[in-house]
Amino acid sequence: MPGQVHKHHRIAEVLAAEIRSGMHSDGSRLPGEHALTKRFGVSRTTLRNALQVLGEEGLIRTHAGIGSIVTFDGTPLNSRLGWAQALAGQHTPLTTDVLGFQVLDDPALAAELGLGSEAFVALDRVRRLPDGTGVSLERSRVPAVGEAAALPERGLVDGSLNRTLISLGRIGTAGEGRVAVRGLDGADAEVLHRSAGASFLYLSQVYRAADGSVVEQITSLLDPAHFELRIRSGLGERS
Repeated sequence: MPGQVHKHHRIAEVLAAEIRSGMHSDGSRLPGEHALTKRFGVSRTTLRNALQVLGEEGLIRTHAGIGSIVTFDGTPLNSRLGWAQALAGQHTPLTTDVLGFQVLDDPALAAELGLGSEAFVALDRVRRLPDGTGVSLERSRVPAVGEAAALPERGLVDGSLNRTLISLGRIGTAGEGRVAVRGLDGADAEVLHRSAGASFLYLSQVYRAADGSVVEQITSLLDPAHFELRIRSGLGERS
């Protein structure tokens, strides 16, 4: 797995240098995936991982044919970049409180995801406005297998779970989710400093690697005064 990570990073470095030199006009003229996989002699998955790195560096923007994005105060949040970094550039400053970072067993979630192990790395966070009011409550669950099981002791890369998973070679290439509107229960309302019953968006997502294994499951409670879900459709393109 580490060799694969290095391979797609090397490809990203080559393309990044070409983009910065003006060869690809900020990525708008990158050749198609077929041409790039043939050029570098790699699989489509490895190439997509390299493109993801370029996206995280702000060098390209990738658009799925049909999908959805979450926005905060009208600005799209890049899930691959990680919300912590995406929200860092917002005009409204937010702070992040870590409620818990530990390994725990969740038999119900393991059964839902079809996993043999019930152990997950659990990271729970609240993002707050300057006055302390919570605008989101996020609960991330990562299967506690391999090196991932030691994350609570080792800590996160640059404070980002997304970057940490990438460093371990755990890269989501597909995702699925559902959204609903729910009233806050008493416990969540207390954490968010909100009134019980207040309406929040409930977003549940599962990200999977190219081999179909679960990379991360995350549920989020989002203040609809700041967050919204936008749906898009159309032909796939990369700009």
